[in-house]
Amino acid sequence: MITVLQILFVLFLIVLIIRLVFQSRRPEALVLPENTEEILADYVIFYAGLDEDGRAIFLDKMKRFLSAVKITGANAEVEDLDRILIGAAAVMPVFYIPDWEYINLREILLYPGNFNTDYEQQGNERLVSGMVGTGSLENIMILSKWELRQGFINRKNNRNMALHEFVHLIDKMDGSLDGVPEILLQRKFVPQWKQLLEQEMENVRRGQSDIDLYAATSPVECFAVVSEYFFEQPEIFSEQHPDLHALLQQIFIRK
Repeated sequence: MITVLQILFVLFLIVLIIRLVFQSRRPEALVLPENTEEILADYVIFYAGLDEDGRAIFLDKMKRFLSAVKITGANAEVEDLDRILIGAAAVMPVFYIPDWEYINLREILLYPGNFNTDYEQQGNERLVSGMVGTGSLENIMILSKWELRQGFINRKNNRNMALHEFVHLIDKMDGSLDGVPEILLQRKFVPQWKQLLEQEMENVRRGQSDIDLYAATSPVECFAVVSEYFFEQPEIFSEQHPDLHALLQQIFIRK
């Protein structure tokens, strides 16, 4: 006859086994380098402009991102600086969005330099510095280590390649890569946003805009390029492009 004590003991063992199984599956806590805050303050304008509470939130979001997404070097060493800059580029556009996760990204491949459209690091036509993968590379991002660093080192321009690729992921989150981030932009602003993108693309083509020529490629690229400008040189962007600035605030800031 089974006693109450024996039943309780069996239940205790079951609970213990379940806890051990879940603990073994739990990823190890990520420990950021000791100089992380110093690196962010030196390299990331967005982070440097936050108050103490904001910086703590930024670090927490970056830590969660780096714990969830694998970063792999492909003929390139992934150094602490690279991880920190990638994490910063991921957090910047979604800093003000609660509980954001890049559910469409599982791994980042870090190449030493540019590559071609077949992801080859050697040969001609290596003009690509960053790419959001499709097909067999779905949920994978490829970044050039050189361009990743230049995006944060060179503060005299409004370009940031890593940030550009994360904006593509945000755009793609609603199911279509079309330059309209409907997951973040209220529906009532969508027509105005599309009109502004088309207008700015035309201005770029005519040489009547300080926005990079690559923005004229498509609405997809225009959204990513103006987002780089918005975060890298916010004061100049707000002066030169007040209407775009206002809608990008609706997309990214929403305070």
